[in-house]
Amino acid sequence: MKIATFNINNINRRLPNLLAWMRAAKPDVVALQELKASDGEFPAAAIEKAGYGAVWCGQKTWNGVAILARNAEPILTRDRLPGKPDDREARYIEAAVRGIIVTSIYLPNGNPQPGPKFDFKLDWFARLKRHAKTFIKQDLPVVLAGDYNVAPDEIDIYPTRSWDKDALIQPKSRAAFASLVDQGWCDAIRELHPDKRIYTFWDYKRNRWPRDAGLRLDHLLLSPTLVSRLAKAGVDKKVRGEDGASDHAPTWVVLKER
Repeated sequence: MKIATFNINNINRRLPNLLAWMRAAKPDVVALQELKASDGEFPAAAIEKAGYGAVWCGQKTWNGVAILARNAEPILTRDRLPGKPDDREARYIEAAVRGIIVTSIYLPNGNPQPGPKFDFKLDWFARLKRHAKTFIKQDLPVVLAGDYNVAPDEIDIYPTRSWDKDALIQPKSRAAFASLVDQGWCDAIRELHPDKRIYTFWDYKRNRWPRDAGLRLDHLLLSPTLVSRLAKAGVDKKVRGEDGASDHAPTWVVLKER
């Protein structure tokens, strides 16, 4: 079972890229972020024609998350992160697919920091941790997939000082990610590639893609009950180099059958 997360950075603009990648990679589940489309603008017909069922939570202009399932209909279990009823940003959705709960997370960027946007990022992280802990307590098979907007360690960003003040690599951001993992989650990429520099995001600015000046911001965290099924994990890096590409590349895991 192949589960991927992909910040598509505008689903309608990048739809040809998305469909081409899905035809080639054949993921069973895809968590999408940054749809940048309202619910009514989601390209449901094209996704269905490609052989995927979908659930989504859109937001015009920015944000937006979705979960796609190949030859299946995802069963929506939640379309908002609990803990703050007045938060209407479309940043979280979860669904059951073939016996596994999969999320699509688009964690706040947090810039500029310090300031209210960074405070919102940390508060959102705290809410995610509280919700994630319920999965651990219930011993459920869960993949927390998404764009966390955190490069967890020095190995997850190219050698540079230019990002030192950015919210993506602040000690508090990294500590929040680490404390989430410490609940018992398995960072699939790091589990299988502990010492390898692997990036999932290359900013459009400053020639960062040709220089391979990337960051690992997109993560798939496996609940303890799934760790023994982890077979492969990687990033489809070449997708980032295509014409009209998102600034992220699809990141994925393969789980063995029970």
